[in-house]
Amino acid sequence: MVIKVFVSGISASKEVKKHQQRVFMILDSLKLSYETIDITEPGKEDQRTYMRENCKKGAGGGVLPPQFFNDEDYLGDYEDFELANEDDELMKFLKLEDQVSKEDITSTETKFQATEPENADELIFQNGTGSREVSEPKEEVTESSKKEVTEEENVSEEHQAATEEEPETKEGEAISEGECLGEEEEKHEQRIGNEENVTGKT
Repeated sequence: MVIKVFVSGISASKEVKKHQQRVFMILDSLKLSYETIDITEPGKEDQRTYMRENCKKGAGGGVLPPQFFNDEDYLGDYEDFELANEDDELMKFLKLEDQVSKEDITSTETKFQATEPENADELIFQNGTGSREVSEPKEEVTESSKKEVTEEENVSEEHQAATEEEPETKEGEAISEGECLGEEEEKHEQRIGNEENVTGKT
């Protein structure tokens, strides 16, 4: 289906020119394809006659561009176009409802396929937001935990080694104290013996 817009490229009417410019602006904004037929161009006499015979006449009895056709089906004049646009029924007026619906479905499917996750760990939502599960941070946390456990084990081993060394030191200290007491007793006995000797001689 082809939308045909019959226009006048050399119209002396400012109103006609304004209407034609507005029609082009609206159709272009909707990205609709259409064919422009300028009835004032040389060799387009048949098109001009076709428009006058198949389009409705205005208040003055004449047929003024722009006029609209879908292939060979007459759609209406500028007033019909503008009314449909204001009522948000322009696609219905142009008889493009089925075509636009199919294009929308195809476009939606294409967007969905383009955003399908390549990895099962990735989740992508159609509303523009998404979340992604990444395993690397978990590995980093695991490595960090391993380091902390290793450090705690080292500290525990050092503490245990220090605890085991303490009894030996205390035991050594006890031995040294015993030796000192033994020496003092020997000295004391010698002193008593000397005193007894001196007393015997006297």
